[in-house]
Amino acid sequence: MLRANWKVELDNGWRLGLLSQVPVVDKTTFAPTGTDQEFGIGDAALQAALIRDIDRHWAYGFGARLVAPTADDSLGSGKWQIMPGVGVRYSFLEIGPDTYFVPVVRYAISFAGDPSRRNISEPQIAPTLNIGLPNHWFVTFYPSNDIRINFGDPISGQTGRLFLPFDVAVGRKITDTWTISLEASVPIVNDYPVYDFKTEVRMNFAF
Repeated sequence: MLRANWKVELDNGWRLGLLSQVPVVDKTTFAPTGTDQEFGIGDAALQAALIRDIDRHWAYGFGARLVAPTADDSLGSGKWQIMPGVGVRYSFLEIGPDTYFVPVVRYAISFAGDPSRRNISEPQIAPTLNIGLPNHWFVTFYPSNDIRINFGDPISGQTGRLFLPFDVAVGRKITDTWTISLEASVPIVNDYPVYDFKTEVRMNFAF
């Protein structure tokens, strides 16, 4: 995944955070008749959020993400999506400046796009815990909003509404602007199947 971040300082302690990302997806589907593999660009996304520090430890923010159906075939949703969200951050400054807890909730709602594809209506949750390690390394639990509750159209194999994975990433800040990480995730509760196994390499460039 290629991702770029921008931060703009505003008045009265507010900051504007901007994000753009383009995923490159390698998807393998297993079936009784064999495996089907697809590779290509996923759904691109743009995000804007307003963030404000309360004190040295606490901050909060809110914003929205727009997802465009740029993917080919089954590599994306086939729908435009808007995702309003809110989050709170607590920094464990006694441990280090890069150790913090950020629970984030956003709600994905689909509109327009391919009328034959399923409608999306789901909370997406990320109780993100980042732990800073020596030499600019870090480990992050739940870096993605992959805990999901499906209130939209059901999918094949669905027996309930909840998808709960174990999700962890390991990465390193290479320079002041470049960060690279590897994320891996497997389902714990798979009543609403999203994936059986996920790996994601991220290269992040911060302006």
